[in-house]
This record gives sequence, C-alpha cells and structure tokens, in this order.
Amino acid sequence: MATGYSYPTLTSEEAAELIPHGAMVGVSGFTPAGSPKAVPTALAARASELHRAGQPFQIRLLSGASTGASCDDQLGLAEAVSWRAPYMTSAPLRKLANTGRLDFVDMHLSHVSQMIMEGFLGDVDFAIVEATDITPDGRVYLTTGIGNSPAILKKAGKVIIELNSYHSPRIREMADIIVLPPPPNRIAIQLHDPLDRIGRRYAEVDPSRVVGIVHTNQSDGGRSFSKPDATSGRIAAHVSRFFLEEMAAGRIPQRFLPLQSGVGNVCNAVIGGIAANEDFPQFKVFTEVLQDSMLDLIASGRVIGASTCSLSLTDEKLKFLYDEFDEFADRVILRPQEISNNPGVARRLGVIATNTAIEVDIYGHANSTHFFGTQIMNGLGGSGDFERNAYLSVLMCPSTAKGGKISTIVPMCSHVDHSEHSVQVIVTEQGLADLRGLSPIARARKIIDNCAHPAYRDYLHRYVESAPMGHIRHDLRRCFELYINFQEQGAMLPDLDFSQFGED
Repeated sequence: MATGYSYPTLTSEEAAELIPHGAMVGVSGFTPAGSPKAVPTALAARASELHRAGQPFQIRLLSGASTGASCDDQLGLAEAVSWRAPYMTSAPLRKLANTGRLDFVDMHLSHVSQMIMEGFLGDVDFAIVEATDITPDGRVYLTTGIGNSPAILKKAGKVIIELNSYHSPRIREMADIIVLPPPPNRIAIQLHDPLDRIGRRYAEVDPSRVVGIVHTNQSDGGRSFSKPDATSGRIAAHVSRFFLEEMAAGRIPQRFLPLQSGVGNVCNAVIGGIAANEDFPQFKVFTEVLQDSMLDLIASGRVIGASTCSLSLTDEKLKFLYDEFDEFADRVILRPQEISNNPGVARRLGVIATNTAIEVDIYGHANSTHFFGTQIMNGLGGSGDFERNAYLSVLMCPSTAKGGKISTIVPMCSHVDHSEHSVQVIVTEQGLADLRGLSPIARARKIIDNCAHPAYRDYLHRYVESAPMGHIRHDLRRCFELYINFQEQGAMLPDLDFSQFGED
C-alpha cells in the first residue's frame, strides 16, 4: 500500500461528474447514520439534467442498509437508480420498485459483505464514503454508521471520501472494525460479550484508489419516532411478562441475556418496558441500530452498554452523545454489519431477538416485507439474521390494521420471510403465543386464541376446522380469501362493525 499519498479536493459536483452511467456505486452508512450526503445529491441533480437533455443516466446502488434522504430519496426522485440492494426505507425508491422501474434485491444484511468481497454482486466501480478523517496511508475513520463500508472500501475501483466536519473526531473511539478473510481461511470471531473489542478504529483503503475528497458539514438528520401508543404498550407488557416467566422457570438466566431490538415504536416500547421494570437486572444490547431511546437507557444505567452497527440518532440526541462522550465512549461499540448481524455471534452470545412483522399466519410463518404479497415496504433487513439464530426470538405486530379492516393474523401469509421452523414467539396487543414444541394444529389454535383480534377469531377457527385434513391443514380454495375480500370490498371481513376498532 502506498504511503504519503496526497488526495485531491473536489466539489460535490466535480465528484459526481466522475461517476459514469451504469456504474455500481457502493455507499457508506447504515440508516441515515454515516451515509454520504453531498455527492449523492449532486449525482441526482446531474441525472435530472441529463434526463432533461434526453440522455440516460442511472447507477446501481449498494449500501449497508437504508441511507438518508440526501442519498436514497434524492436519487429515487431523479430516477437515477436502476438496481438497489440490500435494504431501503425510501418512499421514492419504493414507488419505483413497486412499479417495475427499479430492480430491488432484498437481502439478509449479514450476507452482503461476503458477496461484495467475493464479487457475487459484480465489480464495485465507485465508493462514496463519509468519514471524519483519512490518513495519507489510507486509514479511513468512519462516522456514525459502519455498515458495509470496510468491504466496499477494499473492493471499489475508485473512492470518493466525504470528510464531514459535523461529526466529532472522537466517534472513532467507538469503532471496532474487522474484515473477515474469505473461506476457507475465515477466522473465528472472538466475541464472547457484547462489549468485547476485537478490531481497529479505522477501515482501510488503497490510497491510490482515492480520486477525491469532498468537504461537508451536514448532520445525519436521523428521524425520531413518536411515543409508544397504547397498542405498543400492551405488546411490551406481554413481552416483559413472558421474559420474567422464562427467568423464573430457569430458561433465561437471572442475569438476563443480550437483547436485540428492531427499529420502530413497538420495539422501542418493548425495550423501554423491560428497562423500566425493576424485576429485570441491568442488561447489555447486541443489535444493529441504536436509537434515541436506547441511548437514554444507557445514560440512565439500566442498559450497561450496546454493540451496534449504527447510531441512528436524531440531531438533538447525537449532540447529547458528543457533549457527553466520555460517558459513552466505553459503553457503545460500532461494528461492521458482517459482525453486528453475524448469525454465529448471535447464537454464541444467546441473543434475545425482538422484531416486528407485517403479518403472521396461523401456523407461524411471518411476513416482514410485502403488503398483500406484492408491494415491498422496506425489506428484510437484519431481522432474519437474528430470527433464525437467536436464543429466543419474538415477532410482534398489532392484531389489526386500517381500523380493523385488515387482520394481521391470517390463514396463510401472502409472502413468507420467516418460516414456521424459525418463529418461536408471536405477540400482538391481544396476547402472546409461545410456539416452541407445538404441532401445526396446536400452533394454529394458540395463535388464533392468543394473538388474533376477537372479531377475527371465529373466522380463523372455522377456517382451520373446515380445511382438509393434513399435517398442516389448508383449504387452497380459501387460504387467501381475506386478501381477496379486502381488494374487492375494502375489508377482509366486510360485515364487521368497525366502530369497535380505533384508527391505526
């Protein structure tokens, strides 16, 4: 690797000009945390200008997970992306994917780094990576989201670094970065506690591949979530009670186990409910995204510390972190997603996983990604990495949506991301179904009785009892009847009195 290399300084527009139509572009970050801002915005403006002139311009976009509005949204609005992986939360990109104008590849997040390193996704032509510093010998100090940046930096043919002075240079103290060698030389990951450190504080790049530095001063603009509502609170209460019962039975140790939490109000409510209950000990977190509420729990001492891939914080909470950095420096660790989402590590640590689903069927299959089996929402993300490999895995959702017109407990899922073989516990505001050790028919009856809304239980029981006999009982003429009813009549059970439901 060359040393003493001098990097040219570019404007964001000059950097965008370097990227050709059809290029595979890898970007840093995981959620808006650490994603590039100036160059993608300039690239979107360039694409719009070329489109107005009748010229084609689209890139293939590869990331850690979702990115910020200045990347995914701007490029989506400009229709500047032809292919996207592995996850997104952008409404403009979602619209393109659901209308056939974007090839979206939904992937387990733990798989992406190896696919990049092995070239399975094609050559990475350009990388756009946000950092607080880059040294002449190619040490890149990343910001608030590690994601797939270490792998992207190693494989990209050309690299653009956004040096963002908004972020404290001390953020590097939280980084713990390793890049695993390829099979058959892959090493064991020596993580035996969520707060173990095994790597370096920087990623690495060949300095000769860095074609320019773009100076920025922009916040991540992380989104906030509303306070948990009554439904989320009831789900959290069921989960907390269940965990305490498992501890009392000796199936969860009294010192508890590391928690993984998905993103959103329901998961925040569950973590908050556990932390607020004095019957639980202090605990550690091993997860992929750390949100505002988690930082507050670390500050309060209820959470000892957290291993994560991303500090997906609002600007206000990120300022709090930087102002009180000494309080958090040894209690928060930022890792690449190949480590934060690693199935082997999750199993070794005995992670308890809590994630959300769009719908669950009566036999325990879960759909986390598609409405009515066809319309992508965001993607699988890391839920499958943890769902399949956790010590104990909990999937949660409200029992109804659209003011009761949709039941999230259905005879057969319209799309399956997590199979019956992986799903252990299902929770709605109605109750909790522990599916471990149950046959299909026993699972069905427990899910209907404990998790379905009372307005839908009779229909679901009658469906099971009238279905032809089999190990799994399904009537293939009726298994999607609820979806068809909604599409044709605006409600899964049109004759219900919807005044009994609150608005979702």
